[in-house]
Amino acid sequence: MIKKILIANRGEIAVRVIRSCCEMGIKTVAIFSEADRKSLHVRYADEAYCIGPPPSTESYLRIDKILEVAKKSKSDAIHPGYGFLSENPEFSRRIKESGLIFIGPSEFSIRTMGDKISARQIMTKAGVPVVPGTKENILDKKQALNTVESIGLPVMIKAASGGGGKGMRLVKKKEMVWESVQAAKSEALDSFGDDSVYVEKYIESPHHIEFQILADQHGNVIHLFERECSVQRRHQKIIEETPSPLLTDNLRQEMGKCAINAAKAANYEGAGTIEFLVDNDLNYYFLEMNTRLQVEHPVTENVTGIDLVKEQIRIAGGQKLSYQQNEVTQNGHSIEARIYAEDSDNNFMPSPGIITKMTEPSGIGVRIDGYIFEGFEVPVFYDPLMSKLITYGRNREEAINRMKRCLDEYYLSGVKTSLHFLRRIMETPDFVEGKYDTHFIEQNHDFLFNTINEDNTMKNTEDLVAIASLLEYELNLNHASGNNHSPSHNPWKEFGRKLGITRL
Repeated sequence: MIKKILIANRGEIAVRVIRSCCEMGIKTVAIFSEADRKSLHVRYADEAYCIGPPPSTESYLRIDKILEVAKKSKSDAIHPGYGFLSENPEFSRRIKESGLIFIGPSEFSIRTMGDKISARQIMTKAGVPVVPGTKENILDKKQALNTVESIGLPVMIKAASGGGGKGMRLVKKKEMVWESVQAAKSEALDSFGDDSVYVEKYIESPHHIEFQILADQHGNVIHLFERECSVQRRHQKIIEETPSPLLTDNLRQEMGKCAINAAKAANYEGAGTIEFLVDNDLNYYFLEMNTRLQVEHPVTENVTGIDLVKEQIRIAGGQKLSYQQNEVTQNGHSIEARIYAEDSDNNFMPSPGIITKMTEPSGIGVRIDGYIFEGFEVPVFYDPLMSKLITYGRNREEAINRMKRCLDEYYLSGVKTSLHFLRRIMETPDFVEGKYDTHFIEQNHDFLFNTINEDNTMKNTEDLVAIASLLEYELNLNHASGNNHSPSHNPWKEFGRKLGITRL
């Protein structure tokens, strides 16, 4: 029986795992870099250990240090969260060799499904439809050109060990094929230490649909329905929802069975995700398998009522699944918005810094998975995701309206955020009507990035808050002095000079 778990991660996912462990009566151990010393997961865990300097290569990616802490804290198991070492087959192997439980799949499943080429081979053998393309590494120019000629343009060049849009190139012209292959190989080698790439047919107007699966050690596999993940920037998801507005009930059942077959073909255990591309004619193709918990898992928890982290822990402890397929149903609708410290108007550049003010929304059907607080410094060393805002409604319209209300209430200052951009997404007609694909941002660019302001209008909310604070200060000062005369030190003038305004 698992009594103590080390969470080999940081940020909101570490906090998320700790909460489920607490409800199960399981002790938790946090690890943190020097940059995360004040992070919430450090506060919430029963024990916490510093494992190194801020760079992840010297802390969160150090398997030896993590195992040393696990031994020192007498942990029974390790939960990898997502990112960092969560899909590292060596991490899974070394944990088990150390006599600990890895709360995740086997080394074999991680390795075979993490390599996109081997995954395609396994899925093809299992009868799971895959996007037309190669099943081997592209080694030379002749092979690349022959492949593209047989498949037909446009094509995608993809890293075999890829993820997050790295090592990926869209090719529309024959003369760009080999150049794109070389560029993808170079980026893949830098990002993943593996320059293997493959070619697949580019699906026009694709929808990114993924199915959540759970599989225990006794051969039982179920799916928890789908998530629509087509709103993406730089091939990374920013809005997810379930149910998908695209799928029909019959297609949902068919793809769910296909996801189960895919998991069985990979000899999978634990929580995982089978990702598909779906075209406008509702043809679907296997894209990849994520052998871990997904960032967007809360929307599935909202509509099914199943705690995925608790199920992960039970499965790792050798227990059978708590549910059978006929017991899993979709109720209502849920949407997740990822709140990033980034400048949406500047190509989504990260915006690290100190959170000076923060107000989070609340109310019925509102969930926030986050790790920030007033005074916390968002580090420059890691992904800029600060929190996830998740809403639930009886139907899609209610979930959208609740999300709009929450995004209006959510206030963060000190760093640039994606809040305004996410609010615009909720207002975009294509999104409201559920008629969108992975080109959503590109197709709605003018609406989403409408930053036209009237003269003398300040678009920076933090400036407006500062003005309001100064107004309150001056009114209070005048009231206390019993007159309406301006003080000798006028904060309005000082503020105006900072903004470049001289006539105040």
